[in-house]
Amino acid sequence: MVQPDDRIAIPGQIVTFERNDIVFKGRVIPSQCQQSVIVDLTIMDNLDEIDFEYDRTVVAHTNYRIIEE
Repeated sequence: MVQPDDRIAIPGQIVTFERNDIVFKGRVIPSQCQQSVIVDLTIMDNLDEIDFEYDRTVVAHTNYRIIEE
């Protein structure tokens, strides 16, 4: 399970989050969101194997952990 942290990600950082018992990893992209970030999931090697419709998703600040600056 991913333990969210209190930091707010900025574009270019890599974050991880969990959705439907699947752990995702992606790069934060620029957006005008104030309570969340948009995450590009195309950096995941196994994205094609996961049954997820989109290659980008919105994640609330309270639901991710920054893993790479």
